[in-house]
Amino acid sequence: MSNQQHSVSRFPLARKFWKPAAVTGAGGTTLVIWFEEVIAFATDFIGVIFLTILGGLICLFDNLIFKSRIPRREDLQDTMNKR
Repeated sequence: MSNQQHSVSRFPLARKFWKPAAVTGAGGTTLVIWFEEVIAFATDFIGVIFLTILGGLICLFDNLIFKSRIPRREDLQDTMNKR
């Protein structure tokens, strides 16, 4: 049994991705650009998800608001009887 304690990183995601960033250049600028690309992809993906959710909400809102404006059968029959 080993009594050595491993240092626990506060950022496990950074610990997971440091090797690919180091392989691409090991510079600070390269690391920033690499994380920027990951963040840009995530924002595009989140934007597509929100776009579909908001589109669904707009369609639901449109259906609920304008469904009440459609005349009922009783309303149409009353106008026919009045003529």
